[in-house]
Amino acid sequence: MSDFYLLTRAAYAKLSRPVAKASLRMGLTPDGITVIGTAGTVVAALTLFPMGQLWWGAFSVFVFVLADMLDGAMARERGFSTPFGGVLDATCDRIADGAIFCGLLWWATFGIHSASLTVATMISLVTSQVISYVKARAEANGLKGDGGLIERPERLIIGLTSIGLSGLGVPYILPIGMWGLAAGSAFTLWQRMRAVYLDAAAKTASAAAGTAAKETAEQQAAGTEET
Repeated sequence: MSDFYLLTRAAYAKLSRPVAKASLRMGLTPDGITVIGTAGTVVAALTLFPMGQLWWGAFSVFVFVLADMLDGAMARERGFSTPFGGVLDATCDRIADGAIFCGLLWWATFGIHSASLTVATMISLVTSQVISYVKARAEANGLKGDGGLIERPERLIIGLTSIGLSGLGVPYILPIGMWGLAAGSAFTLWQRMRAVYLDAAAKTASAAAGTAAKETAEQQAAGTEET
């Protein structure tokens, strides 16, 4: 997880607590905020990025991402969360990430016709989805598959910062940022797959050792009875 204090969920929860309380008093729900934040991210990313409005697109997406993160603070203030809310939040995160990269991909491909940026964005798009999928499938099978160099906070920081600064005219920042993100995400995918493999191997070895010990004990008991 990111070490940037102001962008960690713990810090954001403290900063957003008054807003979360006010939202609950207005009758809003965490699930509703999740949907609103995701919808805003999708609309902003798929309209502003393809138009080449990179700064305003990045800024708008950032605002809606913060709104989307408000759902956790609201659930804590309310005193409970729901299993459906967790699934909805994870699903909406994937939709939002996909929209961000698809919007940028459209601009890179049809706006500036940059093959290099298109490839970097495609790699980032695919790996962002697969990284999360590996964790979900690993946990569903009782394995550990989290962690790694680039998780969602880092992905959003790198992606939105490079997009926004490029929109302000900073040269070369976007291809550098996206290729760095692509490489870091590919490395993270390898890290997670390695973690899953090692955890699975350890559990398999432990189960095999337990089975062998059980068989040995049964054989010894059988030998004792025969004696």
